[in-house]
Amino acid sequence: MTSNLGNPAWPRRAVRLQRAVLLGSLIAMTLPAAAWSGGAPARVGVVTARVADYRPSVSLTGDVEAQVQSDISFRVSGRIVERLVDVGDHVTPDQVLARVDGQEQRIALDTANAALASAQAQLQQSQAAYQRQKTLITSNATSQSSLDAAQENLSVAQASVAAATAQVEQAKEQLGYADLRAGVAGTVTTRNAEAGQVVQAGQTVVSIAQDGPRDAVFDVYEALIDKPPGSPEIGITLVADPSVKTTGHVREISPIVDARKGTIRVKIGLKETPPAMSLGTAVRGEASLAAQKRFVLPSSALFEWQGKPAVWTVAADTHAVEPRVVTLDRYTTQDIVLSAGLEDGESVVVRGGQLLRPGQVVEVVIETVEEQAR
Repeated sequence: MTSNLGNPAWPRRAVRLQRAVLLGSLIAMTLPAAAWSGGAPARVGVVTARVADYRPSVSLTGDVEAQVQSDISFRVSGRIVERLVDVGDHVTPDQVLARVDGQEQRIALDTANAALASAQAQLQQSQAAYQRQKTLITSNATSQSSLDAAQENLSVAQASVAAATAQVEQAKEQLGYADLRAGVAGTVTTRNAEAGQVVQAGQTVVSIAQDGPRDAVFDVYEALIDKPPGSPEIGITLVADPSVKTTGHVREISPIVDARKGTIRVKIGLKETPPAMSLGTAVRGEASLAAQKRFVLPSSALFEWQGKPAVWTVAADTHAVEPRVVTLDRYTTQDIVLSAGLEDGESVVVRGGQLLRPGQVVEVVIETVEEQAR
């Protein structure tokens, strides 16, 4: 039995029921007293109210999203000269997504290369000076201090070359950052920059939904969060093709309530993702809530008594009817679910109750759920 809680159509059904109840009450008030006296007792259809474990089900519509979404940005600032992908394109980790002009990075690389050439020339001079001092020291033509100084200059020159080489590598890396690469495999979901636009390092250019696990994402009414499902497994069905089905488990519940819609975002991690459930496709999630002790009656049993929901009960010995105020838990497509107001085994009028009055003796016709469905 499927509950319409969360479905905007069910309040309209409640309004129709209330209108029918009010119309019946007005007719009853306007009929003359003679209508209630004499003649054969009114025939009414009744069912036996039984308390049972009721497992309401909830059905909501959401869409498929990637569990991991990456915001891709340049590591360097510059003006975008080329954008190579669009929304919906599938990309690989090494694929270039966009390019900046890189003029600043090329200048930095040229400067680093020049510094490296200078350091290498200084190293050659230091090596030659050290070799001369090393040769002269064997014939006592130079002092030990001069040899030590030449060796120190050689060490400094070697360090300078190493530093300049590192600067060149860094400059090459920075120039490589002028090409924006995906870094992950996935599908482009948004783009936030166009060719000709100047972007700063770290500014998001495109967003990519990574390949891999998928979520079914739903906006759930806050009242449902306090009613955990009876089973942790949630059924997921493709709206466009109900034959495409899978299951999932609650993976994430947002701690923030949407102020505009009053809903909370819930992500269901899909156990398997059928190919038809691509990114953005509409899906329907269905879950059964924990069992509750409830009375389930046909909606025709409900009417309004002194401004409150009520049903007509029939005394087993006298067949006299009396209104009974009940606590309405929810509506379904054909039934009402009551949480209080009745005793197990009581007879409740489900047909012919529009013109009844308290204490009226009726002729009882036992009905079944199947008869009510017809």
